[in-house]
Amino acid sequence: MTRQKYQLVCGMEIHAELKTNSKMFCGCKNDPFHAPKPNIYTCPVCLGLPGALPVANKRAIEWTIKLGLALDCKINLFSKFDRKHYFYPDLPKGYQISQYDLPFCYDGKIDTEHGPVRIHRIHLEEDTGKLLHKTIDDKSVSLIDFNRSSVPLVEIVTEPDIVSPEHAAVYARKLRTLLRYLDIANCDMEQGGMRLEANVSLRPNDKTTLPNYKTEIKNINSFRFLEQAIAFEIKRQAGILDSEKTVRQQTRGWNADKQATYPQRSKEDAEDYRYFPDPDIPPIRFTAEQIKLLRNKLPKLPDTLLKRWHSEYSLPHKLTAEVLTTAASGALYEKLFQTAKKLGIPANKLLKNILSKKITAPDQKSIEQTISEYQNQTQSDEVDSKQLKSMVKQILLDNPDIAIKYFQGQKQIIGFAMGQAMRRLPKNSDPVQVRAAILAELENKK
Repeated sequence: MTRQKYQLVCGMEIHAELKTNSKMFCGCKNDPFHAPKPNIYTCPVCLGLPGALPVANKRAIEWTIKLGLALDCKINLFSKFDRKHYFYPDLPKGYQISQYDLPFCYDGKIDTEHGPVRIHRIHLEEDTGKLLHKTIDDKSVSLIDFNRSSVPLVEIVTEPDIVSPEHAAVYARKLRTLLRYLDIANCDMEQGGMRLEANVSLRPNDKTTLPNYKTEIKNINSFRFLEQAIAFEIKRQAGILDSEKTVRQQTRGWNADKQATYPQRSKEDAEDYRYFPDPDIPPIRFTAEQIKLLRNKLPKLPDTLLKRWHSEYSLPHKLTAEVLTTAASGALYEKLFQTAKKLGIPANKLLKNILSKKITAPDQKSIEQTISEYQNQTQSDEVDSKQLKSMVKQILLDNPDIAIKYFQGQKQIIGFAMGQAMRRLPKNSDPVQVRAAILAELENKK
Protein backbone atom coordinates (compact mmCIF):
# COMPACT_ATOMS: atom_id res chain seq x y z
CA MET A 1 0.00 0.00 0.00
CA THR A 2 2.83 2.38 0.94
CA ARG A 3 4.68 1.79 -2.31
CA GLN A 4 1.50 2.38 -4.34
CA LYS A 5 0.47 5.60 -2.60
CA TYR A 6 3.84 7.33 -2.24
CA GLN A 7 7.06 7.62 -4.18
CA LEU A 8 10.45 7.49 -2.48
CA VAL A 9 12.53 10.62 -3.00
CA CYS A 10 16.07 9.79 -1.95
CA GLY A 11 19.53 11.19 -2.44
CA MET A 12 22.74 10.10 -0.77
CA GLU A 13 25.86 11.57 0.74
CA ILE A 14 28.79 9.18 0.98
CA HIS A 15 32.01 10.02 2.80
CA ALA A 16 35.23 8.11 2.08
CA GLU A 17 38.63 8.64 3.65
CA LEU A 18 41.43 8.94 1.07
CA LYS A 19 44.50 6.81 1.75
CA THR A 20 47.18 9.44 1.22
CA ASN A 21 50.38 9.09 3.24
CA SER A 22 49.77 12.29 5.19
CA LYS A 23 46.70 14.12 6.43
CA MET A 24 44.73 16.77 4.53
CA PHE A 25 46.27 19.94 5.96
CA CYS A 26 49.39 18.78 7.83
CA GLY A 27 52.25 16.31 7.57
CA CYS A 28 50.95 13.87 10.22
CA LYS A 29 50.70 10.21 9.27
CA ASN A 30 47.33 9.22 7.79
CA ASP A 31 46.71 5.82 9.39
CA PRO A 32 44.08 6.27 12.13
CA PHE A 33 42.84 2.64 12.12
CA HIS A 34 46.25 1.07 12.75
CA ALA A 35 47.72 3.57 15.20
CA PRO A 36 49.30 1.74 18.18
CA LYS A 37 47.64 4.17 20.61
CA PRO A 38 45.36 7.24 20.58
CA ASN A 39 46.55 10.76 19.76
CA ILE A 40 50.01 9.93 18.43
CA TYR A 41 49.51 11.06 14.81
CA THR A 42 48.79 14.66 15.79
CA CYS A 43 50.31 18.13 15.57
CA PRO A 44 49.21 21.73 16.28
CA VAL A 45 47.34 21.86 12.93
CA CYS A 46 45.12 18.80 13.37
CA LEU A 47 44.66 19.60 17.07
CA GLY A 48 43.39 23.06 16.15
CA LEU A 49 45.89 24.94 18.29
CA PRO A 50 45.99 28.74 17.92
CA GLY A 51 48.38 30.04 15.27
CA ALA A 52 48.75 26.70 13.42
CA LEU A 53 48.46 27.13 9.64
CA PRO A 54 47.03 24.45 7.29
CA VAL A 55 48.66 23.50 3.96
CA ALA A 56 46.49 21.60 1.46
CA ASN A 57 47.49 18.06 0.41
CA LYS A 58 48.11 18.16 -3.37
CA ARG A 59 47.65 14.42 -3.86
CA ALA A 60 44.29 14.39 -2.07
CA ILE A 61 43.07 17.16 -4.40
CA GLU A 62 44.28 15.30 -7.50
CA TRP A 63 42.64 12.06 -6.30
CA THR A 64 39.35 13.90 -5.77
CA ILE A 65 39.49 15.19 -9.35
CA LYS A 66 40.45 11.70 -10.53
CA LEU A 67 37.27 10.34 -8.92
CA GLY A 68 35.24 13.14 -10.47
CA LEU A 69 36.60 12.39 -13.95
CA ALA A 70 35.83 8.68 -13.50
CA LEU A 71 32.22 9.70 -12.69
CA ASP A 72 32.05 11.93 -15.78
CA CYS A 73 31.92 15.10 -13.66
CA LYS A 74 32.70 18.63 -14.73
CA ILE A 75 35.71 20.12 -12.97
CA ASN A 76 35.91 23.59 -11.47
CA LEU A 77 39.19 25.13 -12.66
CA PHE A 78 38.88 27.63 -9.81
CA SER A 79 38.04 26.27 -6.38
CA LYS A 80 38.60 27.03 -2.72
CA PHE A 81 38.26 25.70 0.82
CA ASP A 82 35.68 27.08 3.25
CA ARG A 83 35.12 26.98 6.97
CA LYS A 84 32.00 25.12 8.10
CA HIS A 85 31.21 26.22 11.67
CA TYR A 86 29.65 24.00 14.29
CA PHE A 87 30.57 22.91 17.80
CA TYR A 88 31.26 19.30 18.70
CA PRO A 89 33.96 17.88 21.00
CA ASP A 90 35.71 15.99 18.16
CA LEU A 91 36.16 19.25 16.17
CA PRO A 92 38.83 21.18 18.10
CA LYS A 93 38.87 24.34 15.94
CA GLY A 94 35.10 24.88 16.20
CA TYR A 95 34.90 24.64 12.42
CA GLN A 96 35.66 22.04 9.74
CA ILE A 97 37.66 22.91 6.63
CA SER A 98 35.38 21.86 3.79
CA GLN A 99 34.05 23.25 0.48
CA TYR A 100 30.81 25.15 0.01
CA ASP A 101 29.93 26.79 -3.31
CA LEU A 102 32.93 25.80 -5.47
CA PRO A 103 33.54 22.05 -5.06
CA PHE A 104 36.23 20.42 -7.18
CA CYS A 105 33.72 18.29 -9.14
CA TYR A 106 30.05 18.58 -10.11
CA ASP A 107 27.37 17.27 -12.52
CA GLY A 108 28.43 13.62 -12.89
CA LYS A 109 26.63 10.31 -13.16
CA ILE A 110 26.87 6.65 -12.21
CA ASP A 111 24.80 4.01 -14.02
CA THR A 112 23.18 1.15 -12.11
CA GLU A 113 20.86 -1.71 -13.00
CA HIS A 114 18.03 0.22 -11.27
CA GLY A 115 18.66 3.39 -13.25
CA PRO A 116 21.23 6.21 -13.33
CA VAL A 117 22.11 8.28 -10.28
CA ARG A 118 23.27 11.82 -10.99
CA ILE A 119 26.19 13.15 -8.98
CA HIS A 120 25.41 16.65 -7.74
CA ARG A 121 28.90 17.41 -6.40
CA ILE A 122 32.12 15.92 -5.05
CA HIS A 123 34.02 17.98 -2.53
CA LEU A 124 37.02 17.49 -0.29
CA GLU A 125 37.21 18.20 3.42
CA GLU A 126 38.94 17.10 6.60
CA ASP A 127 37.62 14.37 8.87
CA THR A 128 36.95 14.97 12.56
CA GLY A 129 38.41 13.23 15.59
CA LYS A 130 36.71 10.14 16.97
CA LEU A 131 34.67 9.99 20.16
CA LEU A 132 35.13 6.84 22.28
CA HIS A 133 32.44 6.15 24.87
CA LYS A 134 33.89 4.15 27.80
CA THR A 135 33.23 3.22 31.40
CA ILE A 136 36.10 4.15 33.74
CA ASP A 137 35.87 3.67 37.51
CA ASP A 138 32.18 2.87 37.08
CA LYS A 139 31.59 6.21 35.37
CA SER A 140 30.47 6.70 31.77
CA VAL A 141 32.95 8.97 30.01
CA SER A 142 33.64 10.11 26.45
CA LEU A 143 37.25 10.17 25.26
CA ILE A 144 38.57 11.74 22.05
CA ASP A 145 41.15 10.23 19.69
CA PHE A 146 42.53 12.87 17.29
CA ASN A 147 44.46 10.41 15.10
CA ARG A 148 41.60 10.71 12.60
CA SER A 149 41.38 14.50 12.85
CA SER A 150 42.21 16.16 9.49
CA VAL A 151 42.35 12.91 7.51
CA PRO A 152 41.34 13.76 3.88
CA LEU A 153 37.67 12.98 3.40
CA VAL A 154 35.91 13.05 0.05
CA GLU A 155 32.12 13.54 0.02
CA ILE A 156 30.00 12.42 -2.94
CA VAL A 157 26.53 13.99 -3.02
CA THR A 158 23.82 12.72 -5.39
CA GLU A 159 20.65 14.18 -6.80
CA PRO A 160 17.40 12.64 -5.40
CA ASP A 161 17.37 9.94 -8.10
CA ILE A 162 17.25 6.83 -5.91
CA VAL A 163 13.90 5.06 -6.26
CA SER A 164 14.14 2.14 -3.78
CA PRO A 165 16.21 0.80 -0.87
CA GLU A 166 17.77 -1.74 -3.28
CA HIS A 167 18.73 1.06 -5.66
CA ALA A 168 20.54 2.87 -2.83
CA ALA A 169 22.56 -0.23 -1.92
CA VAL A 170 23.49 -0.98 -5.55
CA TYR A 171 24.64 2.62 -6.06
CA ALA A 172 26.71 2.59 -2.86
CA ARG A 173 28.35 -0.72 -3.77
CA LYS A 174 29.27 0.55 -7.24
CA LEU A 175 30.80 3.67 -5.75
CA ARG A 176 32.84 1.65 -3.24
CA THR A 177 34.08 -0.60 -6.07
CA LEU A 178 35.17 2.47 -8.06
CA LEU A 179 36.95 4.08 -5.08
CA ARG A 180 38.90 0.87 -4.48
CA TYR A 181 39.51 0.30 -8.17
CA LEU A 182 41.08 3.76 -8.53
CA ASP A 183 43.26 2.86 -5.52
CA ILE A 184 42.44 6.07 -3.67
CA ALA A 185 40.45 4.69 -0.70
CA ASN A 186 40.21 1.44 1.27
CA CYS A 187 36.54 2.02 2.19
CA ASP A 188 36.72 -0.02 5.42
CA MET A 189 33.12 0.42 6.52
CA GLU A 190 33.46 -1.30 9.90
CA GLN A 191 36.21 1.15 10.91
CA GLY A 192 34.40 4.16 9.47
CA GLY A 193 36.58 4.62 6.37
CA MET A 194 33.36 4.86 4.33
CA ARG A 195 30.11 6.19 5.79
CA LEU A 196 26.69 6.17 4.13
CA GLU A 197 23.98 8.79 4.62
CA ALA A 198 20.56 8.80 2.98
CA ASN A 199 18.21 11.78 2.64
CA VAL A 200 14.74 10.24 2.62
CA SER A 201 11.34 11.78 1.94
CA LEU A 202 8.07 10.72 0.32
CA ARG A 203 5.69 12.37 -2.11
CA PRO A 204 2.27 11.28 -3.39
CA ASN A 205 2.37 9.39 -6.68
CA ASP A 206 0.49 12.16 -8.48
CA LYS A 207 3.10 14.80 -7.53
CA THR A 208 6.35 15.64 -9.32
CA THR A 209 7.69 18.44 -7.14
CA LEU A 210 10.19 17.72 -4.39
CA PRO A 211 8.79 17.38 -0.84
CA ASN A 212 9.34 20.35 1.50
CA TYR A 213 11.23 18.24 4.03
CA LYS A 214 13.87 15.51 4.21
CA THR A 215 15.07 13.13 6.88
CA GLU A 216 18.80 12.45 6.89
CA ILE A 217 19.85 9.03 8.18
CA LYS A 218 23.47 9.44 9.30
CA ASN A 219 26.58 7.28 9.53
CA ILE A 220 25.34 3.92 8.26
CA ASN A 221 28.17 1.41 8.03
CA SER A 222 26.75 -1.44 5.93
CA PHE A 223 24.78 -1.82 2.70
CA ARG A 224 22.28 -4.12 4.42
CA PHE A 225 21.64 -1.54 7.15
CA LEU A 226 21.24 1.12 4.45
CA GLU A 227 18.44 -0.85 2.80
CA GLN A 228 16.78 -1.59 6.13
CA ALA A 229 16.98 2.03 7.30
CA ILE A 230 15.42 3.42 4.12
CA ALA A 231 12.69 0.76 4.14
CA PHE A 232 11.88 1.63 7.76
CA GLU A 233 11.74 5.35 6.95
CA ILE A 234 9.33 4.72 4.07
CA LYS A 235 6.91 2.99 6.45
CA ARG A 236 7.41 5.55 9.24
CA GLN A 237 6.90 8.58 7.03
CA ALA A 238 3.97 7.00 5.16
CA GLY A 239 2.23 6.48 8.51
CA ILE A 240 2.72 10.15 9.42
CA LEU A 241 1.49 11.35 6.01
CA ASP A 242 -1.52 9.00 6.17
CA SER A 243 -2.44 10.69 9.45
CA GLU A 244 -2.33 14.05 7.64
CA LYS A 245 0.54 15.21 9.83
CA THR A 246 3.81 16.85 8.78
CA VAL A 247 7.06 14.87 8.77
CA ARG A 248 9.68 16.77 10.76
CA GLN A 249 12.93 17.65 9.02
CA GLN A 250 15.57 16.03 11.19
CA THR A 251 18.70 13.93 11.39
CA ARG A 252 18.16 10.33 12.51
CA GLY A 253 20.39 7.38 13.34
CA TRP A 254 19.89 3.67 12.65
CA ASN A 255 19.54 1.15 15.48
CA ALA A 256 20.29 -2.26 13.96
CA ASP A 257 19.16 -4.13 17.09
CA LYS A 258 15.75 -2.47 17.18
CA GLN A 259 15.52 -2.31 13.36
CA ALA A 260 14.44 1.30 13.60
CA THR A 261 15.68 4.83 13.04
CA TYR A 262 15.75 7.24 15.98
CA PRO A 263 15.89 11.06 16.18
CA GLN A 264 19.24 12.75 16.81
CA ARG A 265 18.70 16.47 16.14
CA SER A 266 16.83 18.90 13.91
CA LYS A 267 18.26 19.06 10.38
CA GLU A 268 20.51 22.07 9.77
CA ASP A 269 20.40 24.20 6.65
CA ALA A 270 23.56 25.44 4.96
CA GLU A 271 23.21 28.93 6.46
CA ASP A 272 23.34 27.43 9.96
CA TYR A 273 27.00 26.56 9.40
CA ARG A 274 28.05 30.17 8.60
CA TYR A 275 30.29 29.16 5.71
CA PHE A 276 32.99 31.56 4.55
CA PRO A 277 36.25 31.10 2.57
CA ASP A 278 39.15 29.89 4.70
CA PRO A 279 41.56 32.85 4.84
CA ASP A 280 44.57 30.61 5.59
CA ILE A 281 44.33 28.53 2.39
CA PRO A 282 44.83 30.18 -1.02
CA PRO A 283 42.30 29.40 -3.79
CA ILE A 284 43.09 26.38 -5.98
CA ARG A 285 43.51 26.99 -9.71
CA PHE A 286 43.84 24.42 -12.48
CA THR A 287 44.35 24.76 -16.21
CA ALA A 288 42.42 22.74 -18.80
CA GLU A 289 45.72 21.09 -19.75
CA GLN A 290 46.29 19.87 -16.16
CA ILE A 291 42.81 18.31 -16.08
CA LYS A 292 43.47 16.67 -19.45
CA LEU A 293 46.68 15.10 -18.08
CA LEU A 294 44.76 13.73 -15.07
CA ARG A 295 42.08 12.34 -17.39
CA ASN A 296 44.71 10.61 -19.54
CA LYS A 297 46.10 8.86 -16.45
CA LEU A 298 42.77 7.18 -15.69
CA PRO A 299 42.82 3.38 -16.10
CA LYS A 300 40.12 1.54 -18.05
CA LEU A 301 37.12 1.91 -15.79
CA PRO A 302 35.27 -1.08 -14.24
CA ASP A 303 32.07 -0.68 -16.29
CA THR A 304 34.07 -0.66 -19.53
CA LEU A 305 35.94 -3.83 -18.59
CA LEU A 306 32.83 -5.61 -17.29
CA LYS A 307 30.93 -4.93 -20.52
CA ARG A 308 33.82 -6.11 -22.71
CA TRP A 309 34.40 -9.24 -20.62
CA HIS A 310 30.70 -10.01 -20.95
CA SER A 311 30.69 -9.63 -24.73
CA GLU A 312 34.10 -11.21 -25.45
CA TYR A 313 34.28 -13.99 -22.85
CA SER A 314 30.56 -14.47 -21.98
CA LEU A 315 31.27 -13.62 -18.37
CA PRO A 316 28.31 -12.48 -16.21
CA HIS A 317 28.79 -9.21 -14.32
CA LYS A 318 28.04 -10.83 -10.95
CA LEU A 319 31.11 -13.07 -11.28
CA THR A 320 33.55 -10.52 -12.67
CA ALA A 321 32.56 -7.81 -10.19
CA GLU A 322 33.94 -10.03 -7.41
CA VAL A 323 37.49 -10.00 -8.84
CA LEU A 324 37.56 -6.53 -10.40
CA THR A 325 38.67 -4.72 -7.26
CA THR A 326 41.57 -2.58 -8.53
CA ALA A 327 43.06 -1.48 -11.84
CA ALA A 328 45.88 -3.98 -11.21
CA SER A 329 43.41 -6.86 -10.74
CA GLY A 330 41.64 -5.77 -13.95
CA ALA A 331 44.88 -6.00 -15.94
CA LEU A 332 45.73 -9.36 -14.35
CA TYR A 333 42.38 -10.99 -15.12
CA GLU A 334 42.37 -9.51 -18.61
CA LYS A 335 45.63 -11.37 -19.28
CA LEU A 336 44.22 -14.54 -17.68
CA PHE A 337 41.08 -14.50 -19.85
CA GLN A 338 43.12 -13.85 -23.01
CA THR A 339 45.37 -16.83 -22.21
CA ALA A 340 42.35 -19.05 -21.46
CA LYS A 341 40.74 -18.08 -24.78
CA LYS A 342 43.87 -19.03 -26.74
CA LEU A 343 43.89 -22.44 -25.04
CA GLY A 344 40.17 -23.01 -25.63
CA ILE A 345 39.37 -22.85 -21.90
CA PRO A 346 35.92 -21.34 -21.08
CA ALA A 347 36.57 -18.19 -19.05
CA ASN A 348 33.26 -18.70 -17.24
CA LYS A 349 34.24 -22.11 -15.85
CA LEU A 350 37.77 -20.91 -15.07
CA LEU A 351 36.49 -17.98 -13.02
CA LYS A 352 33.93 -20.14 -11.17
CA ASN A 353 36.75 -22.48 -10.12
CA ILE A 354 38.75 -19.50 -8.84
CA LEU A 355 35.83 -18.02 -6.90
CA SER A 356 34.94 -21.39 -5.37
CA LYS A 357 38.63 -21.72 -4.37
CA LYS A 358 39.08 -24.99 -6.23
CA ILE A 359 42.14 -23.40 -7.84
CA THR A 360 44.45 -20.59 -6.75
CA ALA A 361 43.65 -17.04 -7.82
CA PRO A 362 46.21 -15.56 -10.23
CA ASP A 363 47.31 -12.83 -7.83
CA GLN A 364 48.85 -15.50 -5.66
CA LYS A 365 50.48 -17.57 -8.39
CA SER A 366 51.42 -17.00 -11.99
CA ILE A 367 48.78 -17.15 -14.72
CA GLU A 368 50.41 -20.29 -16.12
CA GLN A 369 50.09 -22.04 -12.75
CA THR A 370 46.42 -21.02 -12.45
CA ILE A 371 45.72 -22.41 -15.93
CA SER A 372 47.62 -25.61 -15.09
CA GLU A 373 45.64 -26.05 -11.84
CA TYR A 374 42.39 -25.59 -13.76
CA GLN A 375 43.35 -28.23 -16.33
CA ASN A 376 44.28 -30.70 -13.58
CA GLN A 377 41.07 -29.93 -11.70
CA THR A 378 38.99 -30.42 -14.85
CA GLN A 379 40.55 -33.83 -15.46
CA SER A 380 39.86 -34.79 -11.84
CA ASP A 381 36.23 -33.60 -12.14
CA GLU A 382 35.76 -35.70 -15.28
CA VAL A 383 36.99 -38.81 -13.44
CA ASP A 384 34.69 -38.03 -10.49
CA SER A 385 31.73 -37.56 -12.84
CA LYS A 386 32.33 -40.95 -14.44
CA GLN A 387 32.57 -42.59 -11.01
CA LEU A 388 29.38 -40.83 -9.84
CA LYS A 389 27.51 -41.91 -12.98
CA SER A 390 28.64 -45.52 -12.53
CA MET A 391 27.59 -45.53 -8.86
CA VAL A 392 24.14 -44.06 -9.65
CA LYS A 393 23.59 -46.75 -12.30
CA GLN A 394 24.38 -49.42 -9.74
CA ILE A 395 21.99 -47.90 -7.15
CA LEU A 396 19.14 -47.91 -9.70
CA LEU A 397 19.96 -51.52 -10.67
CA ASP A 398 19.96 -52.61 -7.01
CA ASN A 399 16.70 -50.67 -6.35
CA PRO A 400 14.47 -51.02 -9.45
CA ASP A 401 11.45 -49.66 -7.56
CA ILE A 402 13.10 -46.17 -7.55
CA ALA A 403 12.53 -45.74 -11.29
CA ILE A 404 9.04 -47.29 -11.13
CA LYS A 405 7.86 -44.98 -8.34
CA TYR A 406 9.51 -41.93 -9.93
CA PHE A 407 7.68 -42.40 -13.23
CA GLN A 408 4.44 -43.05 -11.33
CA GLY A 409 4.75 -39.48 -10.04
CA GLN A 410 6.28 -40.22 -6.63
CA LYS A 411 9.04 -37.62 -7.03
CA GLN A 412 9.98 -37.83 -3.36
CA ILE A 413 11.70 -41.16 -4.09
CA ILE A 414 14.63 -39.05 -5.30
CA GLY A 415 15.38 -38.33 -1.65
CA PHE A 416 15.80 -42.06 -0.97
CA ALA A 417 18.12 -42.40 -3.99
CA MET A 418 20.18 -39.44 -2.85
CA GLY A 419 20.50 -40.91 0.64
CA GLN A 420 21.83 -44.14 -0.86
CA ALA A 421 24.33 -42.19 -2.97
CA MET A 422 25.52 -39.77 -0.26
CA ARG A 423 26.31 -42.68 2.08
CA ARG A 424 28.80 -44.00 -0.49
CA LEU A 425 30.38 -40.63 -1.29
CA PRO A 426 32.88 -38.43 0.60
CA LYS A 427 31.36 -36.06 3.18
CA ASN A 428 32.09 -32.93 1.11
CA SER A 429 30.22 -34.20 -1.99
CA ASP A 430 27.89 -31.73 -3.68
CA PRO A 431 24.23 -32.88 -3.24
CA VAL A 432 23.16 -30.73 -6.20
CA GLN A 433 25.57 -32.63 -8.45
CA VAL A 434 24.38 -35.97 -7.04
CA ARG A 435 20.72 -35.10 -7.60
CA ALA A 436 21.48 -34.01 -11.17
CA ALA A 437 23.27 -37.32 -11.85
CA ILE A 438 20.29 -39.35 -10.52
CA LEU A 439 17.77 -37.38 -12.60
CA ALA A 440 19.93 -37.70 -15.72
CA GLU A 441 20.16 -41.48 -15.30
CA LEU A 442 16.41 -41.76 -14.72
CA GLU A 443 15.78 -39.80 -17.92
CA ASN A 444 17.97 -42.33 -19.78
CA LYS A 445 15.67 -45.09 -18.54
CA LYS A 446 12.54 -43.62 -20.18
